[in-house]
Formats: sequence, C-alpha cells, structure tokens
Amino acid sequence: MRVAVLCGGESSERDVSRSSGWAVAQALAGRGHDVVLVDPAAEDPVLADPVPAGDSVVLVPKEPPAPTERAVLRQRMYDALTGGLEQLRQADRVFIALHGGWGEDGHVQALLELAGIPFTGAGHDVCAVAWHKGRCQAVLESAGIPVPARVLYNPAEQREPPIGVKQLLASGPVVVKPVADGSSVAVRKVDSLDALPAEGELLVEPFLGGREFTVAVIGTTALPVVEIELTTPVFDYEAKYQPGAVREVSPAEIPESFADRLQELAIGAHQALGFGTTYSRVDFRCDTAGTPYCLEVNALPGLTPGSLVPVAAKGAGITYGELVERLLTAK
Repeated sequence: MRVAVLCGGESSERDVSRSSGWAVAQALAGRGHDVVLVDPAAEDPVLADPVPAGDSVVLVPKEPPAPTERAVLRQRMYDALTGGLEQLRQADRVFIALHGGWGEDGHVQALLELAGIPFTGAGHDVCAVAWHKGRCQAVLESAGIPVPARVLYNPAEQREPPIGVKQLLASGPVVVKPVADGSSVAVRKVDSLDALPAEGELLVEPFLGGREFTVAVIGTTALPVVEIELTTPVFDYEAKYQPGAVREVSPAEIPESFADRLQELAIGAHQALGFGTTYSRVDFRCDTAGTPYCLEVNALPGLTPGSLVPVAAKGAGITYGELVERLLTAK
C-alpha cells in the first residue's frame, strides 16, 4: 500500500509529532508498505520518499515551539495543504501522525474529506469535539461518564475569575489547562487566585490527588490499562517526554475488577464521542478515595515508541509494527 504519513505541523506538539511520524513511517516501511513522510509545515514538506525501514528515534525537545515560530509554521502548513501536495493525492491512505493544532482539531481531516483522500483516525467532527476539553467533558457527562467539576474561564473577556473558580479554589488546589491544547502543554497546579494564568481560554477543575491511568481503545477493544506514576504534581509536557520524569506501568498493577471498570469507561467515552471503529486514548485520574474521573479523550495520541498507546500495546503483546498496521486499517 502507498501510505503518506503526515507529521510535524504547526502546533505546540510539532516535535512530538515529528518523532511519531518517523517511527510510524519506518515501521510501515518495514512491513512492506511504500511510504512517504510529509511535514506540511517544513520548508521542504517531503522529508523522505521512500522512507527506509528502520528504528531511528527523533528526540523530543524539552520545550514546545515558541508562539512566534508557530505563526511561521502555520502559514507554511496552510500554503502546503491548500497548494495541493501530490504525495497525499497519490496515496492509498494518509496516516495522520499529527498531534494538536490543525492536525487534531479537525482542520486537516476536513480538508482530506473534501479532497476525497482516505485517512486514519476519526473524522473532522469527532476530532473537533474531542479537542475542546469543555465540549468533550460535556458530551461525556451526558453519556454517564464521570468527569470532574469544571469551570471555563477566559481572562481576556472576564475582568475577574467567575464564582465557580473561586468556589473550586476554596475547596483546595485546582488544575488549570488550556481548553484546547495537547501534550499537557501549559498545565499547572494552582492554589490561589493570584496564581491563575492571565491569558487564553482556560479550563479549571479540582486537583485530584489519586492515581493516574490511561486506556487506549481501537474500535470496540480496550488495550491494557496503563498507570502513569508521576514524580511531578501533574502530567505536563516535560513529564511526558523527558526520560525519568514518569514511570508507565503496563498492564497497571490494579485489581482486575478496577481494570475492567476503567476499560468499560474508556470504551463508553470512545463511543459517546463517535470514534466508532477508529482509535483514541482516554485519560483518567482518581480522587483520594480512588474514584476515577475521565479528564479527556485524545483523537491523535502520541505514537513515539515510548508513548502511552505503544506502551499499552506492548502490555498486550502487540509489537509496535503490529500496532501501526492496526491503526492504518482501523477505519
């Protein structure tokens, strides 16, 4: 099969995506596919054609791209995708290894749908809902999936934090995160009004002091539960991608009944958002009593060899090459 792997892009997760893209492309090439690797935000979008089989690793920098750099990347990406990348039209399928930004909020999926180009993962409408944490949690809550209490807050439009934020802080620390971003970029634990960020549309929710888990779902199948053992208060960008900051245990060392419960909730969240036969990764955190709450659902989770979905697959005895092959055909 002729496969075009899309990676990089203009988001804060650009470097993570480049690492995912190279790993996916080389794994698919190793399984006999004819693969081209494309970064639409690069000066030369075609990174390799054909991609050689192998297992080279692209390291992820400690910091995401600066906002000024992202503006340039976004313009390049717009020009490339609207200018007609022939490598995408010539592919039997586009494997989307983009993370965040236009790659995960539905923009790229909408363009491919309009062009009639088949691609991996969910469609633009599902991605758009999953990407916005407030909308995502509202859908999950209506489907009976437990989610934390939450308040949306935009400092640029509200002169002071809404009463809901003050009430959450009165009960203890809160977690503040951009309402639409990924890889835990700009996630922080806050214990006072003075420490709240002063810009961006934010989601504020109680800090849950229990254990953290994630479950990958492919179609109707949940992979083994992975526990994320943190050395930091929250699972932020640096904790995710720098060696030694976190221990990922797969399968998680938890009672079978609890693992079954998390997998059941993950499949419920996956179905409630409309992922269908495609794939997602569902993140949970427990309170101090051990009750799990769904934090978010990732439409295009990281696919570096050390990312959580490959770690879950390894726990199920699925090799990295077998995993990417399944994701290629899970549509």
